[in-house]
Amino acid sequence: MAGSEKHYIMPRAEFDKPVKLAIVMSPYYKDIADNMLSGAVAEIEACGGSYEVVEVPGALEIPTAIGIAERMSNFDGYVALGCVIRGETTHYETVCNDSSRAIQLLGLQGLCIGNGILTVENRKQAEVRADPADQNKGGGAAAAALHLVALSRKWGAQRKGVGFVPDAEEYKLAGQSKDTPTA
Repeated sequence: MAGSEKHYIMPRAEFDKPVKLAIVMSPYYKDIADNMLSGAVAEIEACGGSYEVVEVPGALEIPTAIGIAERMSNFDGYVALGCVIRGETTHYETVCNDSSRAIQLLGLQGLCIGNGILTVENRKQAEVRADPADQNKGGGAAAAALHLVALSRKWGAQRKGVGFVPDAEEYKLAGQSKDTPTA
């Protein structure tokens, strides 16, 4: 059983400047989300970080909210928290695949995201994974985001786009030269 496996856990990320995360959470299964939130908050606070909790209706809205926050706010990283439990239709696969893919694409653009969206077969699996005293997947997602923030700070400021976001030069209008101001 996977729950009995021993896994290596990296040492907690450390920061010399404050870190601020957005915890973007779907409370669709409120008790599970609250447990995951508890684990995430404890991990962030243990690093001396601060956070803001943003709630969205479901797992599919989590990546969109992260994208909006990245464009319009000032967070260092993001923690995605939610739970998708298999039902009787193929909607489960759509939600699992699309939310995960969207988070991965945001990460490839340079966002520091810990993905804590549980994808499980039943409620019992979700309860075990969400419990801060058991598998603590909320704390794990926060730790992942914090490690990515630490890594991005180690390597410094972004120098150019990574393939999905065009460089500023690509925004120039046709006929504009490099020396023409852009508004």
